[in-house]
Amino acid sequence: MKEAEMFDRVEEHPLEPFLPAGAVLLMLGSFPPQQKRWSMDFFYPNLQNDMWRIFGLIFFADREHFLMEGKKAFDKERIIRFLSVKGVALYDAASSVKRLQDNASDKFLEVVEPTDVGLLLKQLPCCKAIVTTGQKATDVLCEFFHVAPPAVGEKCEVEYHDRLLFLYRMPSSSRAYPLKLEKKAERYQAMFEEIGLI
Repeated sequence: MKEAEMFDRVEEHPLEPFLPAGAVLLMLGSFPPQQKRWSMDFFYPNLQNDMWRIFGLIFFADREHFLMEGKKAFDKERIIRFLSVKGVALYDAASSVKRLQDNASDKFLEVVEPTDVGLLLKQLPCCKAIVTTGQKATDVLCEFFHVAPPAVGEKCEVEYHDRLLFLYRMPSSSRAYPLKLEKKAERYQAMFEEIGLI
């Protein structure tokens, strides 16, 4: 396959939304990295992405908590159990994309089909907050709700039908985002505390 053809190919989302019963928080990234970069078959699968280290630091005071012992992989089953108990749902803001370069950077993702956020919310009647974890996800959600994007680490109120929700824009968990892991964890912890997950 020629390089031009590779970057003109539409890529469908490889995962089903993770929507545990009673979830109060919906976290939306942009789109998963290419599968060659995955360490598990779940969201934020790249070992170079720090989302599960952020969760580990906040809830267990251990950035390695969700890593499998002796393996270079995250522990999918442990993560799923934890998210189900806490009431955290996961998906991404795009259902299909074109990659304009051979990487996972938001900058080089072209959204072909945005996710039907309304359909996700219908399946999450207890959800009171949505978190975006990247610039592309923030752009898609703000367009959906017709609001200006909040500053990184901040939130705004959004209305959807008869529901009032908070939309949080959080720092990207990618290591390309220039903020130390501990500082990212502080921002996420403040958000979890506001929502009542801590």
